[in-house]
Amino acid sequence: MSQVEQQTARALLRRLAVEQAECRIPSVTAAIVRDGEIAWQAGRGQVGGQPPTPATQYRIGSITKSVVAVTVMRLRDEGLVDLLDPIGKHLPDTRFGEATIAQLLSHTSGLTAEPPTAWWERTPGVEMPDLLTRVGPGEVKHRPGRRYHYSNVGFALLGELVARLRGMPWLTAVQAEVLDPLGMDATTARPRPPHATGYAVHPYADVLLPEPEHDAVAMSPAGQLWSSTTDLARWAAFVAGDTGGVLSPGTLAEMREPAIVDDADAWTSGYGLGLQLTRHAGRRLAGHTGSMPGFLATVWADPADRVGVLFMANTTSGMSRTLLADLLGILDEHEPRLPEEWRPGGADPALLALTGLWHWGPTPYVLRLLPDGGLSLEPMRGGGRASRFEPQDDGTWLGLDGYYAGETLRAAPDHLDLNTFIFTREPYDPAAPVPGGVESWT
Repeated sequence: MSQVEQQTARALLRRLAVEQAECRIPSVTAAIVRDGEIAWQAGRGQVGGQPPTPATQYRIGSITKSVVAVTVMRLRDEGLVDLLDPIGKHLPDTRFGEATIAQLLSHTSGLTAEPPTAWWERTPGVEMPDLLTRVGPGEVKHRPGRRYHYSNVGFALLGELVARLRGMPWLTAVQAEVLDPLGMDATTARPRPPHATGYAVHPYADVLLPEPEHDAVAMSPAGQLWSSTTDLARWAAFVAGDTGGVLSPGTLAEMREPAIVDDADAWTSGYGLGLQLTRHAGRRLAGHTGSMPGFLATVWADPADRVGVLFMANTTSGMSRTLLADLLGILDEHEPRLPEEWRPGGADPALLALTGLWHWGPTPYVLRLLPDGGLSLEPMRGGGRASRFEPQDDGTWLGLDGYYAGETLRAAPDHLDLNTFIFTREPYDPAAPVPGGVESWT
């Protein structure tokens, strides 16, 4: 499944055209990615008197943060940093060094959102030594780890972390380790032709004001990059799971896990490790929004469905909040993905013998053998502690998710030992080693 059908393409184009016209956007480009390939792409408006093309560059703002975060996770996987390291361990010239690398990645460090400089997005940037001098203890607004508080300054520090540990500018490391391997050769720090000019649209007249564009220098890891539709589509495929060897699938999945939620009561938006998260219409999406003066951009990916969606526009504000959700909704309405065909497979007889009904005390659970060779343990009636497990070399099983994530399952013919909890074939089976002893049922 690659290119969308003509009727679907028409419906998608109409939604984009409505956005451009009603929101008065100088130009906008959008795309849908399916199974790692662009399935639909379109542009509206004008760039230099012509419609934007898949090669036209737009500034992608804070999507830059996700690219930097991937480089940080590569450092972690190489053993050069630990996510629990305080940033001061690697940047000793910081004056607020107790925040950890994980907290900086997830915007829970408590650091101020913006640097104590002139409006950094619209003025020439300052060098890192100057920024570190300006950002003192007074710029810590919350206890580290207490809450989600978006911090551009935090990602400036992560860029400096990459620079110092790699011995090169952060952008050079990102180019060599992320952009080049993914084939994103149209993603650059400064614009190159063909590129859109950033505009502010007058709120009460159809008049444009060009927005300034500068090198953010120390703050550049927070939002410097420009990209094209083609490149951002490759990034969407990456976030959806096509890592191209840049990261292990396990590390990318870790980045997509919620580290903090922004609306705890509803949990519709949150943040992982350098990736924004949102839930919509049954989908769990990962990606990032981007905003710089004159530009807006967003990319979302659904790893479960191997689909991504993105837009880039050269306007400071004014777009609706529903464009990408609507595009995904049109795709789901017109071309819902067919489920994979079920096919029988083999099974180790010893594992097959473990499947079926088990009891945690009086509560029935079902143990199933998964197609990938793992196990799934879940309450028969739902609503309890369910987890998946993968086999380990020593014969035990490691919990992957749910309550038992990271815990060890040991399986014997007559009982399961799950982190001291004993599951038996019969409720409180007296023949099994149930802690506390078992009396006869009466």
